[in-house]
Amino acid sequence: MIKEVLLSGKSRDGLYVLSASSATSLPQAFSSTCLSTSVDVWHRRLGHPSPRILHLWVKNKVSCTSTQFNFYYLACPLGKSSRLTLKTTGHQTRAPLDLIFSDVWGPSPILSSDGFRYFVIFVDAHTKFIWFYPLVAKSDVFAIIHQFQTLVERQFSLKIKSVQTDWGGEY
Repeated sequence: MIKEVLLSGKSRDGLYVLSASSATSLPQAFSSTCLSTSVDVWHRRLGHPSPRILHLWVKNKVSCTSTQFNFYYLACPLGKSSRLTLKTTGHQTRAPLDLIFSDVWGPSPILSSDGFRYFVIFVDAHTKFIWFYPLVAKSDVFAIIHQFQTLVERQFSLKIKSVQTDWGGEY
C-alpha cells in the first residue's frame, strides 16, 4: 500500500472543506460516471436523500444514463420523520416501572444486516423511556423479557409492577 496524500484542504469550523483544486493526485475523486448504475442505486448510496436533492446531485456531480426518479422507499419518509408524540393513556403512575407497555413487531419484509426480522419495545408509562430489542425469531422474546427485567430493576432499584401488551400472543 502506497501512502500518498489524495486530497488536502483547509479546516473550517472543524470540517475540511475540499474543492476541485484541492485534489492533489486524484482529481477524479470529485466526478464519477455510472454507466451501469441507476439513479436508484445512487439514492441508496447517498443515504436516501429527497428526490430534489438527488436530482441536484445527479445533475451537477455524476452522470447517469437514466435520470428517472420513479422510486419510493417506505424507509425514506419514516427515517426522516421526527419523533411522534405519545398519546395520553389515562393511566396514572407514581414511579418508574409501575406500568410497562410492550409490543412485538414483525416479521419485517426485509431481513436486517444483522439477521433480525422482529423487534420488541418496552415503554415505561411514568418516564416515557423506551427500550428497543431486535429479535432474530419471535420466540426470542421470552429471553429478552428476562434480560429487560434484570436491566431496569437494577437501573431503577425498583421492581416492575405491571406489564400491558396488546394480547397478541407473543408472551
